[in-house]
This record gives sequence, C-alpha cells and structure tokens, in this order.
Amino acid sequence: MPQSFVSSLLSAEDPAAVAIETPRGVAPFLLLCDHAGQAIPQQLGDLGLPPGEIDRHIGWDIGALNVSRHLSRQLDTTLIHQRYSRLVIDCNRTPGINSSIPTLSELTPIPGNVDIDARHAQAREHAIFRPYHQAITDHLDERQRNGLPTAIIAMHSFTPVFKGNERPWQVGLLFNRQPEFALLLAELLREEGDLQVGVNEPYAMTDATDYTLPVHAERRELPYVGIEIRQDLIADQQGQQAWAERFARLLPQAWHRWQI
Repeated sequence: MPQSFVSSLLSAEDPAAVAIETPRGVAPFLLLCDHAGQAIPQQLGDLGLPPGEIDRHIGWDIGALNVSRHLSRQLDTTLIHQRYSRLVIDCNRTPGINSSIPTLSELTPIPGNVDIDARHAQAREHAIFRPYHQAITDHLDERQRNGLPTAIIAMHSFTPVFKGNERPWQVGLLFNRQPEFALLLAELLREEGDLQVGVNEPYAMTDATDYTLPVHAERRELPYVGIEIRQDLIADQQGQQAWAERFARLLPQAWHRWQI
C-alpha cells in the first residue's frame, strides 16, 4: 500500500495515534490502555453515528485512561495508550477479524464501517493499530536490553449492564495461558473485604477476542493481568483516584508475592 495513502488517513489536525507518559518510570510495570481514546480521524467524519454515541462504552473505555494516568504517576511507571476510538479500529483485536472494525457494536450499527474495502481497512491498521503496538514492542525491547523486569497491566472498564444483564462485579481480572499474576492480584483484592471480584469476568481472554496481552505478554512469558473496572465506579475524578490508589497499593504486593 502506498505510504501516501496510509498517511493521508490522519491529517495534521488529527492527534497522533499513540501517547507515552512517564516514559522513564522505574516501577516494574508497564501500563497499557487499548481503549483510552475516542477520537475519529477527520477524514472519517462521525462514522455515521448519532450524536452522543461515541461517548458511550462502544466508543471507548470510560474512566480507564484517567485511572491509568493516576496509577502511572503514583507508581512511577510507564503508561502507553492510544487516542482513537475502538470503532475506528480496535487495538485489542487482531486486524482482519470482524470485531477489528465493527459494523455493529452491542446493539448499535456503525454505518461508516459498512462495506469498507481492504485498502481502507489497512489504512486504519497502518495509521493507528501498528504505531500503538510498535511503541509497546519498542518499550519492552528496551526494558529487556536494560535487564529490567516487567509485568504488563492492561487497563479497561466495563458497563454495569450489558444487553439487559446486570454485572455484579466491581472489578474483573483477565488472563489466558498464564494465570499466576492475575490470581495473586485477585486474592489481594478479595482481602480488601468490600469487593466482588470477577476472574475472567465479565470477559474471558482468548486469542480470538484479545490481541495485546497474548502478543506482548504471553509470547514474551511476562507476568500480566487485564484489569476491568466497572464504569459507574470510575465515572468521576473521585472514583478514578480511589481505584488508582487501590491498585497502587496492591500491584506492588502482587509483584512481591509473584517473585517469592
């Protein structure tokens, strides 16, 4: 694909696809936020969505970025996040599968994603998906060269109700082939005494439904966890700060237990 076509997807007024905060963080963690942003490239308009739809969960993980930023500062750890809506291209899905550029999200049609050809799909992948994951790869490579141990923490949020079904968990921890670190963190969360903790709830992690942790953590055999916080608990600054403080306490404890 000609580079001119790929680069033309993002104009000079569009934000860069990836952002790195606290790039020299000293903590043994890497924070990732796949669904941090809700930007849409100007060239794509509003994807045919009614007003306000992009602000719902279908457009991004509400509250996840601010929790991640607080946590990054409190732990002094690097945060890598991407700025575009999951409806443009989902950075936690393998490119080319149906959910990578969805035509339907929950019960909402996405008209701007219907019948796009391979050339336009690849332009989104090259402009948004690849820079984000290359930044993760580059950072992990650098940490490896410097002999720095790393646990990968992927930050997400979930809706209190999904297709009419209430979700009772305040927080869920996700994993696939390497459960050890996630289960240690689940134990610590339960010890808090005020939480219903989902283990692979409200989602289960698989190669078919996830990309970031299977590729960047499991292939490198790094400890990891996917953290899902219920959105009504982190919809405001107070909740975001409180959950960041909780994980700033518990993640180092989980890391210590994992090393024993």
